[in-house]
Amino acid sequence: MCRNAGVAVAIGLLLTSFVGSASAQQAPLKIGVLSDFSSVYSDIGGMGNVEATKMAIEDFGGQMFGKPIDMVSADVLNKPDVASTIARKWWETEGVDMIIDLPTSATALAVMELSKQYEKIMIVTDAASSDITGKSCSPYTAHWTYDTYANAHTVGSAIVKNGGDTWFFLTADYVFGHSVERDTGDVVKAAGGKVLGSVKHPLNTADFSSFLLQAQASKAKIIGLANGGGDTINAIKQAGEFGIVAGGQNLAAIVMFISDVHSLGLKLAQGLIITEAYYWDLNDKTRAFGKRFLERVKRMPTMNQGATYSATLHYLKAVQAAGTRDTKTVMAKMRELPVKDAFTDNGMLREDGRMVHSMYLFQVKKPEESKGPWDYYKLLAEVPADQAFRPLKDGGCPLVK
Repeated sequence: MCRNAGVAVAIGLLLTSFVGSASAQQAPLKIGVLSDFSSVYSDIGGMGNVEATKMAIEDFGGQMFGKPIDMVSADVLNKPDVASTIARKWWETEGVDMIIDLPTSATALAVMELSKQYEKIMIVTDAASSDITGKSCSPYTAHWTYDTYANAHTVGSAIVKNGGDTWFFLTADYVFGHSVERDTGDVVKAAGGKVLGSVKHPLNTADFSSFLLQAQASKAKIIGLANGGGDTINAIKQAGEFGIVAGGQNLAAIVMFISDVHSLGLKLAQGLIITEAYYWDLNDKTRAFGKRFLERVKRMPTMNQGATYSATLHYLKAVQAAGTRDTKTVMAKMRELPVKDAFTDNGMLREDGRMVHSMYLFQVKKPEESKGPWDYYKLLAEVPADQAFRPLKDGGCPLVK
């Protein structure tokens, strides 16, 4: 009787597991957007990333396996613990299949640990630390847009080659800022330049005066802005008030976006050398997507918003091609399929999670050079993926054999 009871329990557990698995497969595919809707990075991602995700779902057809594709979103407040709490809830109880965006490197790295635990896919389109595909890489994470290594090597090396060989960094005091300073400093030193020092500032700083005075006193030719979003905008505006550029020093915005240039205006931003992964006026595909996005959001997309569209669409194509939402099968298919869309024509997802593609070096136009709204960049160079991104063997990712 005991033996029969034990068999019955085992069969019951097996059936429960089977029913649960079948139920999961029958539920609508659900995508979660974890973003910054209220702080320093809301312009470069935020609601624009939500809209980009919706556009990708619509362009895919709106359905997967005969059911409508669902989407949820939440503000992480740029706090790793908040991001982890939301991600855990989404994966444990709300049936989210994939999480996308992650506005800061700290939030991305925190959620990556949960992604490993739950064996769920996440795609980072906003956070930038090169550690995401380096020492902290995960078999379930893709890093889509750019990273601190790529930006450092495109912008940093170009500036050093043009005589900017002494640097002082204004650095956001968290993982992203530290990564930007580290990666750009390595480029500067490798090219024969010198890093004279750095100063750390809190995220979302309103007053940069004390930090800018230290940078000014360093006499460095280049003040490297190892920050992003609102911090970069505020630093550039206040540097103008201090007369730093007029005094002979130059600013290098290592991570800058078209939304930042729009906020600053061409009079203040003109001449800046920046790198981006996407610009709306590059070709017919980028222009078509940019104009559609503009109609919906009333702003041209940043590279992060273009990448969020691309990553969502690629994920959906991979699920369809795989015929399942099983994480490992879908990730394998994502690596197998080339990335060709409005964001890039030459993308490929590597085994370390890095999606490699061309990067672009731009100079911000003078006001008199612009032909109209959002016409902000002159293309200086297209940097091929194998030159822009860190070689697979050099990242320290334990997944790389």
